[in-house]
Amino acid sequence: MSEFSGLGLNLGNLSRLSTAKSRSISPENFTGEKGKGGMAINGPAANAARGLGQGWKISPYILIDAGKTFTLADIEGEGAIRQIWMTLARGKWRHTILRIYWDDQDQPSVECPAGDFFACGWEEYAQVSSLAVCVNPGRAFNCYWEMPFRKRARITMENLSDEQIYVYYQINYALTAVPEDCAYFHAQFRRTNPLPYKQDYTILDGASGRGHYVGTYMAWGVNNSGWWGEGEIKFFLDGDKEFPTICGTGTEDYFCGAYNFDPGGFKRAAGQDGIPGYVEFNTPYAGLPQVIRPDGVYKSQTRFGLYRWHIMDPIRFETDLRVTIQALGWRTHKDRQYLPLQDDIASVAFWYQTLPTAAFPALPDRDYLEVI
Repeated sequence: MSEFSGLGLNLGNLSRLSTAKSRSISPENFTGEKGKGGMAINGPAANAARGLGQGWKISPYILIDAGKTFTLADIEGEGAIRQIWMTLARGKWRHTILRIYWDDQDQPSVECPAGDFFACGWEEYAQVSSLAVCVNPGRAFNCYWEMPFRKRARITMENLSDEQIYVYYQINYALTAVPEDCAYFHAQFRRTNPLPYKQDYTILDGASGRGHYVGTYMAWGVNNSGWWGEGEIKFFLDGDKEFPTICGTGTEDYFCGAYNFDPGGFKRAAGQDGIPGYVEFNTPYAGLPQVIRPDGVYKSQTRFGLYRWHIMDPIRFETDLRVTIQALGWRTHKDRQYLPLQDDIASVAFWYQTLPTAAFPALPDRDYLEVI
């Protein structure tokens, strides 16, 4: 059978044989060619392998100089990327830009800082345990989004920082026939800091083609005290103008939580003891894996990392898609009114669509990208 049956192999069809060919690209086999792994004679770890020789972990990582771009993988043929693992030993995650190009397009279909792509947007490690993305101890980034291609897949990494970075990585893929109805994976990063007063934050705009939206990651920095997540997410489908087809009921609701992610809130409101504040959580489809709390000295603002994967409930569109979310809190007035917020918000939109990929907004320069 083809590697593509539904979402690929799962526990229900894991025993089924396939004609797909398993391949892997890493610094120990830059081309993924059969029988060509671990052949390096010279590499960054050659000194550590002295006395052992070829085949003894001579090339386990790459070095990317400041201001340079490195091609992590360039695959010709038909198939699908099944998993990406990497860790960045040095460098700022916001200044390490991942791009993916499908089928000889000049326009990348993925353009995103590495940390945000792997749901760690604040350049601080957080455990992420989900179906699509896992971030594990030691700052290990893992991605399981299925990424089919028909002619070529090219993955690059750009180092915007002033220092050389070390990158360990492995890209596991299958060479196999791709069904006609498979779309191409996309991911787009955006950041607004601060969000202008009474303006909705745009997660995605300009997506053009037929496809489905499959996920959102947000790195949300709050610039005021009080609860910040009353805002509604809105999906404008296929020509929607002023009003969307899909409208959520609140930020924490969209990320599959409730009541401020604070299980002790009701007890405290009633004058009882309650668990104080936000509670981090990870689930297969949604989570709040990161809460960075003020320390009273240098960390002045609370910052959050949130993900929501539409794996079981993809949002389909036929021609175009726009996604926005409101930043909304509460005024302290006794009549209890909403307060439009001016927060530091970054996001990654994940979706599948037909080619060609529409041009993305220009990525901000490194000073604007920086986590400050």
